[in-house]
Amino acid sequence: MKNSWLETDLVAQIGIIVRDIEQTAEAFAGFLGVDTPAWSWTDGFEKAQTRFRGEPSEARAKLAFFQLGNIEIELIEPDHNPSTWREYLDEHGEGVHHIAFVIKDMKGKTKRLEEEGISLIQKGEYEGGRYAYFDSVPQLKVLLELLEND
Repeated sequence: MKNSWLETDLVAQIGIIVRDIEQTAEAFAGFLGVDTPAWSWTDGFEKAQTRFRGEPSEARAKLAFFQLGNIEIELIEPDHNPSTWREYLDEHGEGVHHIAFVIKDMKGKTKRLEEEGISLIQKGEYEGGRYAYFDSVPQLKVLLELLEND
């Protein structure tokens, strides 16, 4: 672990882009034998301070979460504004968007990933922390999301 770029090997979340969060949440709930979770909107720009490809963005998305024993599944239905979520849906359709790791030292981890040629795509704030998506597709074949909780 001491040589790990993120200093963790625990995958916290798998994010899936969907066109219809209600329909997909019901399907997952039936598959897992659990209640269908309520979805909620991400915060607007004033609170989230979302930046996509270096520019401020009004991007928002509907999110629904399934907390499994060892990992969380996040369903994401993007709005129409520029974001990594909208870009993925437009270019690839529905599917796995990212794997996420909970980390410490977002600035240091961002610097390390960028030194390795993995560029920051989108970042923002949420209640109790911050997130950042990185274009690790050329190297890892999936986007990375880093989550840093206060």
